Amino acid sequence: MPEWKTDQEMLALVRRHLYSAVVGDICDEMGLRNQYLPAELQPLDRASRTVLAGRAMTVLEQDIDAVPDERRPWGAMLEALDSLRPDEVYLCSGSQRDYALFGELMATAARRRGAVGAICNGFVRDTHRLLEMGYPVFARGTYGCDQRGRGHVVDYRVPLCVGTVEVQPGDLVVGDIDGVVVVPRKAEVEVITRALAKARTESVVRKAILEGMSATEAFAQYGVL
Repeated sequence: MPEWKTDQEMLALVRRHLYSAVVGDICDEMGLRNQYLPAELQPLDRASRTVLAGRAMTVLEQDIDAVPDERRPWGAMLEALDSLRPDEVYLCSGSQRDYALFGELMATAARRRGAVGAICNGFVRDTHRLLEMGYPVFARGTYGCDQRGRGHVVDYRVPLCVGTVEVQPGDLVVGDIDGVVVVPRKAEVEVITRALAKARTESVVRKAILEGMSATEAFAQYGVL
């Protein structure tokens, strides 16, 4: 049985004790070797020690080259934002051109709905405002160009391909300064249980090395390095 009883308890454990590398290592050990989103997706705030952990609310973006519909200038983007639930992550992909997929007012709306962050396979804008908010955002970079007339949201809560990773709505995403890992829901109990155990063992190994044990001895005794 896992050491948590609710989804909220599990997410709290991940945020408090885990990080992307240890979760990725366990995925590798379990044969899930293609779970990292592209390396270019980096946290907007590189100084933050926050671990983003939440459920993927997938958003499919599509490039366009047309005068936008003034009634729905960003397609289904507003509906996607309004559908966000507590502990979800706005995860957007699909665009090929350079324009911003996320900004300050979107972050404000997402936070108001209880969403815990955003991951955009593209660019974001309103950078200073987002940093002031302290809202966890991952992107390829910053660029002020608006998506209006250049791209729009065509669907959400659908399977999404981000780089080479297939993301299903509700999959667990864990992100920090070292990247973002997607854990399939069917594997998450085993992944998180084993990751917690490994993280705790790493603390023991760190102490042993500080006290004089060699790296070779530590790996032989604990199987972790």
